[in-house]
Amino acid sequence: MSIQSSSSPQPAGSLFRRMPVGDRHGPQLKRSIGTFQLMMFGVGATVGTGIFFVLSSAVPEAGPAVVVSFLLAGFAAGLAAVCYAEMASSVPVSGSTYSYAYATLGEIVAMGVAACLLLEYGVSTAAVAVGWSGYVNEALVNITGIELPQAILAAPFGVPGQETGLINLPAVLLVFMCMMLLIRGASESAKVNTVMVVTKLTVLVMFSVIAFTAFDADHFADFAPFGAAGVSAAAGTIFFSFIGLDAVSTAGDEVKDPQKTMPRALIGALFIVVAVYLLVAFSAIGAQPWTDFEGQTEAGLSKILEIITGNTVWATVLALGAVISIFSVTLVTMYGQTRILFAMGRDGMLPKIFSKVSAQTQVPVNNTIIVAIVVAILAAFVPLDYLIDMVSIGTLTAFIVVSLGVLILRYRQPDLPRAFKVPGFPVTPILSILACLYILANLHWYTWLLFACWVAVFLVFYLLYGRKHSVLGRMLAGEDVEVRDNAEEGQ
Repeated sequence: MSIQSSSSPQPAGSLFRRMPVGDRHGPQLKRSIGTFQLMMFGVGATVGTGIFFVLSSAVPEAGPAVVVSFLLAGFAAGLAAVCYAEMASSVPVSGSTYSYAYATLGEIVAMGVAACLLLEYGVSTAAVAVGWSGYVNEALVNITGIELPQAILAAPFGVPGQETGLINLPAVLLVFMCMMLLIRGASESAKVNTVMVVTKLTVLVMFSVIAFTAFDADHFADFAPFGAAGVSAAAGTIFFSFIGLDAVSTAGDEVKDPQKTMPRALIGALFIVVAVYLLVAFSAIGAQPWTDFEGQTEAGLSKILEIITGNTVWATVLALGAVISIFSVTLVTMYGQTRILFAMGRDGMLPKIFSKVSAQTQVPVNNTIIVAIVVAILAAFVPLDYLIDMVSIGTLTAFIVVSLGVLILRYRQPDLPRAFKVPGFPVTPILSILACLYILANLHWYTWLLFACWVAVFLVFYLLYGRKHSVLGRMLAGEDVEVRDNAEEGQ
């Protein structure tokens, strides 16, 4: 198969060669996910991380003004969401921002973005699994009176003052349960996720109703104790929780009528997520002084209910809801990472084991197993505090690339069919880029250093392996790549 670019001819050896929009070479996945299920993917990957865990990290940074931090992060995410919606309707394939960058900015940029995405998904999956352990232990203690030993609840090291253990075993078990479900198929995973998301939303509404019974307006008196800097820092931490928007766009190859379904699911998920975050954050701060959030990284919302009601009944219900619902966050973020790796394997950027699809389930089984092993190791031995900011920087970078991609694709291919167009173009994508840059500027210097090292390692891998094995490069050189690769994979 030869390949023709929509613009001027591309040199086969160029680092900035672009994958033509709409090209779907190599192994394919089954289209089985509808609009509502995809919207629940977005909610499933998002609601849970931001409220069950990050609230306890963000409130000590901003005080009651964390509500403004949620609005700031939500505004930036909303601008990015509409950009994602346009890109998803224009480039409806798996791979999310990696695939969008490949079509607009070139191959080497796409690999840099892939580094961001793999960091974002791998670390966030591990982070959520780590936090899940606290709710499992909380529910177990309230129901049976049995408390799990600290040795199997925490990593062997952590921040000063934090209890350590030998291994976070519940986190490892969660990752492997998600792996087994994903191997069964995308449609089955989507159905289970929908049930878990409905459970999650019900539990959070229940929390808010009970929290409002103890609402005290005085808790908002010292509204912004750390000023604008604290609000910005908290917004950067909170952005960790908006990864779900990106997760929606990883399903491009498995969605029915993706040009229409993906924009609808993205916008719908955004509205649900922001509304729930604000409701829970406002009610939680009204029920508990902001200074009491410090150190409540495990089962924080359950503890608030226990204090309000004076018993463990509602706290247990919330802990059980969190155990079930946070499962969905891990499930969807793991799903997202496997689909990005699938797209990269299909493009020749990674070994073909990542794009090999099971004939029975039509999912990348080997890929899923590899992801589970790596994430389980992270979840077992790395504490939550070290993981969150690394996710934020990956998410923000991906959002910037998508917004930039919308600008480029509009000017480069103005006649490309788009089921959804960004309102207020070009102001909206430019504002999206500026909002994300503002939040990025407030992240810690060591987060930037670790991020730069990770991207550098990934780009070296590209120069040594990906550039040589690139399917696009081989196509531009005149090779009949698709026929041969399909025969090798038994498609």
